Amino acid sequence: MSIGGKSFEEALAGLHDMTAGMRPITLDEHQARIAKAQAYMQAEGIAAVYLNAGTNLTYFTGTKWHPSERMVGAVLPASGALEYIGPAFEEGTIKDFMKVQGKVHCWDEHESPYALFIAILKGMGIAPNASAPARIGIDESAAFFIFDGIRPLADGYQLENARPVTAHCRTRKSANELALMQRVKDMTLEVHKAAASILKEGMTTADVTAFIQQAHRKVGAPGNYFCIVLFGEATAFPHGVSYEQTLKRGDMVLIDTGCQMHGYISDITRTYVFGEPTERQRFVWNVEKEAQAAAFAAAQLGVPCREVDAAARRVLEKHGFGPGYKLPGLPHRTGHGIGMDIHEWPYLVGSDATPLAPGMCFSNEPMICVPGEFGIRHEDHFYMSEDGPRWFTQPAHSIDDPFGERA
Repeated sequence: MSIGGKSFEEALAGLHDMTAGMRPITLDEHQARIAKAQAYMQAEGIAAVYLNAGTNLTYFTGTKWHPSERMVGAVLPASGALEYIGPAFEEGTIKDFMKVQGKVHCWDEHESPYALFIAILKGMGIAPNASAPARIGIDESAAFFIFDGIRPLADGYQLENARPVTAHCRTRKSANELALMQRVKDMTLEVHKAAASILKEGMTTADVTAFIQQAHRKVGAPGNYFCIVLFGEATAFPHGVSYEQTLKRGDMVLIDTGCQMHGYISDITRTYVFGEPTERQRFVWNVEKEAQAAAFAAAQLGVPCREVDAAARRVLEKHGFGPGYKLPGLPHRTGHGIGMDIHEWPYLVGSDATPLAPGMCFSNEPMICVPGEFGIRHEDHFYMSEDGPRWFTQPAHSIDDPFGERA
């Protein structure tokens, strides 16, 4: 029996460190990412891009820095070496964290980092031009205060969203990125199996969350990157409720969790019944599985992302759910991109016309929410290979045997 029957200790004893052989992103790959970005910038006429502290800075340079109220980042010109910007008192720490080497420009606390940013552009030979302003991309994740600080000083420059550059590179994963993502997803799937095995009546959602934290550590992760555990009617809320629940027979159980290793994230949801499923639970569970399969089948190279979402919704509407985002039915997009951020572009949603291309990675989770009863989300991820979609993890098997242990 995959649901219940084991103690915490027995379930943890069945897990082992799964991190052997994982290969972090190398300096060579960071440099290749920079070269790819610069080639795109040259082709598109973008003079420079500001990479703010956070995921984009780490992706391109390997430099890990959390965004804050102080401007810290890097300026990437269309040609030539990138250069960093940061507070003077952080210069030593920035250099310590730096992987791709570059000059560090510093500002003291009473000085303007935005004026320094303009000076860096000029020092790179990117001069202001009133008649033909140089196009400067600003990291799409940068706080508004950074853009707002630069804007009054940017005469002769055209400030724009850097997303076309960052997304062009980050949406198409390398073989090493795919390998890292495969491993973290394998790790989380084993944690899911262990979590299902320890369920018992009277257990709380907090109990299960605490176990999942321990289980992720047992497989080699630092712990949970995030964790949502829901029982009964609360499973109809996609991202949870404010109150703790206690497990009872017949409850739907929804667990959505993941971990992070070497910068890459897992995100898997499993939904099943603690006890014997009712016919209603079985019906909705199977419709959800059908919708997930339809989305996967629609995800072919060159197909717009929105068509994947549409394929899932057609299944749901055929079975009486929706239409559109109406409940009972699917109130959110079918899926999201994933990589170093848990939600990345592009998105499997009706407004996204991005054609599917090799290296793109997505969640597939066309959740069915039935208010007052329960919700069911099957969430697995797939990547686009040269031959079409490939699962990172195989979808749930059946409501009676969700992990396929009796198949």
